[in-house]
Amino acid sequence: MHNAAFAARGINAAYLAFEVVDLEGCIKGVRSLGVKGLSVTIPFKQDVIPLLDDVDGLARDIGAVNTLVNEGGYLKGFNTDAMGALRALEEKTDLSGKRVVIAGAGGAARAIGYILKLQEMEIVIANRSQSRGMALSESLGCRFVNLKKLADIKADILINTTPVGMFPDVDECPIPQEALREGMVVMDVIYNPFKTKLLATAEARGCLIINGLPMFIYQGAEQFRLWTGLDAPVDVMTEVIKRELA
Repeated sequence: MHNAAFAARGINAAYLAFEVVDLEGCIKGVRSLGVKGLSVTIPFKQDVIPLLDDVDGLARDIGAVNTLVNEGGYLKGFNTDAMGALRALEEKTDLSGKRVVIAGAGGAARAIGYILKLQEMEIVIANRSQSRGMALSESLGCRFVNLKKLADIKADILINTTPVGMFPDVDECPIPQEALREGMVVMDVIYNPFKTKLLATAEARGCLIINGLPMFIYQGAEQFRLWTGLDAPVDVMTEVIKRELA
């Protein structure tokens, strides 16, 4: 996705994957080699923060960094997962005054919860594990419900941030069918498969569905902007991702 974007904008750059064993050594290597930027993935999104010179306010609130920008050896961390989710939602629906249920209590749920809190939405966290769900709801200052009782909540938007339904376990669905009401917006952050069991069920029940592809692409587009200062060629990025996943 990023290499296609660099080529489309005529930028002499390459995006490569590195398997990291020594995180501190990796960050020293980034400074020494002058690597311009990084994506940071699980399990390093929290652990990398103390090794940086600065962290963007939103990323600090979320407590996770997925993007690094290197400006002459000065490393700053950002979180573009949150912005990716926001753009994917805003593309399909008006968020003002809406009640959103976020299923899950991991890093993606935390990132999305914080960005939607800034939109002054009413947020409800739903999770199987009460301790994790309560911890996230308390940090967001919002309500918590057990995932099994989700049907009791009348939500305008439901976002699944759990891995349930991801390939190869495509026949699993994390949300009770009775919680899916006609007219709801249902988003699944999973993008493989394109249409999860949750989204297929929601669509059949008259919901507007959003798969995980737009969030993935928009978070990458925001990374591209941070690294280059240019708007990302979203159409090119979308085309290459669809082709690779197919």
